[in-house]
Amino acid sequence: MGYQNKLLGMFLCFYFIGVNGIGNSSASDKGVVVIHGKAFIGRIDDDFVCATIDWWPPEKCDWGKCSWGHASLLNLDLNNKILLNAVRAFSPLKIRLGGTLQDIVTYGTKDNMESCIPFVLNPKARFNFGFTHGCLPMQRWDELNSFFQKAGVKVIFGLNALAGRSFTSDAGVVPAVGPWNYANAESLIRYTVAKKYTIHGWEFGNELCGNAIGASVTADRYASDVIALKNIVQDVYRGVEPKPLIIAPGGFFDVNWFTEFLNKSRESANVITHHIYNLGPGVDDHLVEKILDPTFLDGVTNTFRDLKNVLRSSRNSAKAWVGEAGGSYNSGRHLVSDAFVNSFWYLDQLGMSATYGTSTYCRQTLIGGNYGLLNTTTFMPNPDYYSALLWHRLMGSRVLSTTFYGTKKIRTYAHCAKESKGITILFLNLDDSATVNARVTLNYAKKPPPQNAGKLQRREYHLTAKDGNLHSQTMLLNGNILSVNSDGDIPPLNPIYVDSSKPITVGPLSIVFAHIPDAAIQACS
Repeated sequence: MGYQNKLLGMFLCFYFIGVNGIGNSSASDKGVVVIHGKAFIGRIDDDFVCATIDWWPPEKCDWGKCSWGHASLLNLDLNNKILLNAVRAFSPLKIRLGGTLQDIVTYGTKDNMESCIPFVLNPKARFNFGFTHGCLPMQRWDELNSFFQKAGVKVIFGLNALAGRSFTSDAGVVPAVGPWNYANAESLIRYTVAKKYTIHGWEFGNELCGNAIGASVTADRYASDVIALKNIVQDVYRGVEPKPLIIAPGGFFDVNWFTEFLNKSRESANVITHHIYNLGPGVDDHLVEKILDPTFLDGVTNTFRDLKNVLRSSRNSAKAWVGEAGGSYNSGRHLVSDAFVNSFWYLDQLGMSATYGTSTYCRQTLIGGNYGLLNTTTFMPNPDYYSALLWHRLMGSRVLSTTFYGTKKIRTYAHCAKESKGITILFLNLDDSATVNARVTLNYAKKPPPQNAGKLQRREYHLTAKDGNLHSQTMLLNGNILSVNSDGDIPPLNPIYVDSSKPITVGPLSIVFAHIPDAAIQACS
């Protein structure tokens, strides 16, 4: 009796579903992916995929080293057809507006007594990467909201949480003391409501908590300020629907800080956000090795698990979001963060975070730096854009427990299918030489396979790099180049239809989404 049959004999209620993939001449291995279908293990938002847009001016300083080419809320070309179509393709896309400079932004409302001037680079600035305070003109806020409405965006706006505070030192992470001066932020919120702009959520602060960057605020003080924000929103939105979410703290996870904040904020926050840059700095020469190392990828599971446990133990009803994640910080790395290889990290993050209760995942960035979903100069989609769009269209809100038996170089995630019957399985093959032929076992199948199972077809989406080059910025779907046409239209993401009696074939260094419409399990009924 072979290995595969011995393994499958462990399950009392199962049936095989096979899919034939794109063939190749590499060595092949066998594997089994087991979908534990009695109940789903979590839920994600239908608009789980989220992206960010930063405040950075065209000139951006990263830890004292200035670079160019960053899109900004203040200068992004909102009339670009590719940008509009790329955002519309998600219908809707959550976009989080914020980042480091949000905490020193003022808003040019009529109540603001200061001149509304842009950010200025000043090497003598103590933190915020060498920039002085900048201002958001209301004309630009109007332009942004007009674009968001046309594009179908759900807006998350990060407020200036350092307003009114004083600073006790000039070195390292600067402690910020005193209460938040919310007058200017309240003025923006009132202006926004008066204009009837819909905001999905107001987020308080950026990377001021726990292991803070630049400046820090204590959990006790932060909790008091979020309660103040909650009171403002309740007052300003009285009689207005829908009411926005209150989102905080928007920083790196620290178990003690988050625990104290949750205990003292009295459920004022609807969403708890944290940031992830687990690949390290963009200048690291070993980024590709990290991305293709399953042990390294697993390292961040502790963060997801610990936040889930903190939320559970605090008995707080808030949802967990990844509010910002770019993989590698300091703008990522060209031909890694904006190339095909990064989709292994990105999709693994989406799959892993969903299994630990994350309901939204915001990618740093939509456009800007080397980690944008779109090219900063041309607005053309980078490979991760297509990975995100396929996830958005195929992976439903119910998360399924999934186990793969075979090589450790295969990573699998499964959800009930989105707006369709059955399930969708995501396969990531981190191996550079072996093809894996995988069969699917459904534990707790709702019904046996139909009599005509051999004639059924399913949909597969095979993603590979052009010419097999992991550093390529061109992605292939089922062997065809994905590219925007002359009218700026996002290409259709068409599957191949395959014989369901054959195993799923996952080529070396490839990604496969397999939508199996006839997979009937209890969790998806």
